[in-house]
Amino acid sequence: MSGAAAADPRARAFAAGARDILPTMPANAAWALVTGIAMAQSGLPLGQGVGLSLIAYAGSAQLAALPLLVAGAPVWITVLTALMVNLRFVIYSAALSRTFKVLPLGQRLGLGYFIGDISFVLYLRAEERLGSPAERARYFMGLSLVLFFVWHLASLVGLFAAASIPREWGLDFAGLLALVALLAPMLASRPALAGSAVAAVLATLARHWPFRLGLVVAILAGIAVAVALDGRRRSEP
Repeated sequence: MSGAAAADPRARAFAAGARDILPTMPANAAWALVTGIAMAQSGLPLGQGVGLSLIAYAGSAQLAALPLLVAGAPVWITVLTALMVNLRFVIYSAALSRTFKVLPLGQRLGLGYFIGDISFVLYLRAEERLGSPAERARYFMGLSLVLFFVWHLASLVGLFAAASIPREWGLDFAGLLALVALLAPMLASRPALAGSAVAAVLATLARHWPFRLGLVVAILAGIAVAVALDGRRRSEP
């Protein structure tokens, strides 16, 4: 790093973000790899799988929408399912807006596209020690760009290598382990844990509902519980 870059707090913030997210990359890469393989082995045409991976940039939403796409479900059901699975990003955006609302609209839109689960969690942990909104934005981009490139690279590897990987390798279990490794740090607070528990119970009870509507209801209920508990906690003296 040059002397000018080292003296620039925004450059230091970007580098710190890129460094802080590196330990999570093995789990992220494993999850992206399994997501790519699942899309390829589902019967979805390769071109559509690549397009879905590059445009959606959301592993959980991709896997939720995948069986609906393959089964030829109505488009509105598929879109609604993906939106419901990703509804948590509305909450993430609201939390980030407290700091980033002073930035230009174009920059805010760019930051919004790059929001990810683990980058959001790591950013919140570091936010207080960062300075201006510009520094915080650079730190967030340091987190997000590393995640973005690793995710897409691993997902595309999974898509193109799926034909040579036997189905009996149990990749669904490997994906579950990777997802648990990513989500575990997010359950440190009581509201998140309670919301996740409610969503898990309801999703299990409603697992036979058509078009995965039980999953939609479970997600909405879990978010409602988490938001309510978080609001109550913030209002306490």
